[in-house]
Amino acid sequence: MALITITHATTYRYRSSVRLGPHRLMLRPRETRDLALTSFDLEIVPTARIDWSHDVAGNAIATASFDVTTDKLTIRSRTTVNLTAPAWPVFPIVASAASYPFFYSDDDWTDLGSLAMPQYTDETGRLSTWVEQFVAGRPTDTLSLLKDISSGITAQVEYESRNAEGTQGPIDTLDRGFGSCRDFAVLFADAVRALGLGARLVSGYLYDPIGDQFGSAAAGSTHAWVEVYVPGAGWIPFDPTNRSIGSAHLIPVAVARSISQITPVIGSFHGAESDLISLDVAVRVEDQ
Repeated sequence: MALITITHATTYRYRSSVRLGPHRLMLRPRETRDLALTSFDLEIVPTARIDWSHDVAGNAIATASFDVTTDKLTIRSRTTVNLTAPAWPVFPIVASAASYPFFYSDDDWTDLGSLAMPQYTDETGRLSTWVEQFVAGRPTDTLSLLKDISSGITAQVEYESRNAEGTQGPIDTLDRGFGSCRDFAVLFADAVRALGLGARLVSGYLYDPIGDQFGSAAAGSTHAWVEVYVPGAGWIPFDPTNRSIGSAHLIPVAVARSISQITPVIGSFHGAESDLISLDVAVRVEDQ
């Protein structure tokens, strides 16, 4: 069990006072059986009206609206969570899904919908061919297959931190041989989708008190990973960046079909693009 405090600050600076458009904030962690939210505080300068809602995936969305002009915008959240996920989780997969390939029930297949369909074009079938190398046979153990795909990504692609916006497509990541945590996640998600499995992207925080995890700064940082739906066990977290399975080091904030849907802060301002001088993000994840 770990009591963890997360501070996430985003600061925009402008050349002169600008009028701000609405900002969509995905900063409040998702509560699960392994994660209890103890407190959450959101501070925005200049003052904004905050409207809370949930999107189609059940993510908590705060929409900030502004009535004043400003040359600086600061969005700061402070969260305390109780993380109880075991280091060596056991997943109660039903017998009918213990071996791949398996079939989802009609209801599960309908509800998964686009989550079980690759999101990137693969006209030549390169991704499908690539992921097939991990299928030892038909049938093969489902959980072992997923672990092998996750480990295979780390073995073939070098981790490289990237602060620039945007995400590489799966084939781009394989061709370049390097990628950030979100590139690893996108590759893993589309690879398992190519095998007919349901997967969703997750954004949140990496808790790293020992400092031995890739994608971490100090005791933790923002992070991206994947959850795969396996009957009986439900949504199983896979972090291909660190070849890990389970939630022992992961604090989820938002889940979605596409990585572009779970950006922590999205907003706009009225003015020229050159009016934005800088964008700084500072994240601290530490024991309480």
